[in-house]
Amino acid sequence: MKASPPQNNYPAGNVVATPVIQGVKLLHADESLLVLDKPAGLLSVPGRGEDKQDCLSARVQAVFADALIVHRLDQATSGLMLMARSAAMQRALSRSFETREVSKRYVAVVSGHLPTPDDPSGWGLIDLPIVVDWPNRPLRIIDTERGKPSQTRWQVLSHDVAANTTRVELEPVTGRSHQLRVHLKALGHPILGDAMYAPETVQAAAPRLLLHAAALKFTHPASGLAMAFESAPEF
Repeated sequence: MKASPPQNNYPAGNVVATPVIQGVKLLHADESLLVLDKPAGLLSVPGRGEDKQDCLSARVQAVFADALIVHRLDQATSGLMLMARSAAMQRALSRSFETREVSKRYVAVVSGHLPTPDDPSGWGLIDLPIVVDWPNRPLRIIDTERGKPSQTRWQVLSHDVAANTTRVELEPVTGRSHQLRVHLKALGHPILGDAMYAPETVQAAAPRLLLHAAALKFTHPASGLAMAFESAPEF
């Protein structure tokens, strides 16, 4: 049964049983913030032009008029996003992102057999600076001289020998645009379905970008409670 759109009157701490707002799953709503699950192919915010006005923020604001964007996911990426319900909460959550108090984990499927890191923890670190590729905007590139410091932690979840792919978990330490996509390309293992950074054969290996924001942890700025959300990828 499809859930009815929620009303704009949630008390603090009330967890909603996954209503859907025009294809966007609402995982949590209280008087301060919203936790949403964005489908792949949907913009986070409006773009330029009439054909780019449909986006997560517009769909959510049709139900929660006070909802404000705190961070973004690429259009091709699916998964968890936060929205604030006041300017003060937007500032508080933005500070949490800036000070790296928000933990984000992604799941991706990449081309080739990516070996498990040697570290006993099972985690590896990509530490490669990223800069805008100005002649080819909005693409990003690795640039050790002009790039901004960019770090991504990663671990192997599984290998698919038959498909010659690797499922990985990713934790961005920094939050540069396209960071995960650029870093995995730099490793020689681009994400399947990546129309911006993968060769044509890897693009064609999946109907969409196989990158999903799967876990989100943060301290609620109003209540001080630890908040944790998970979303399983559809791939």
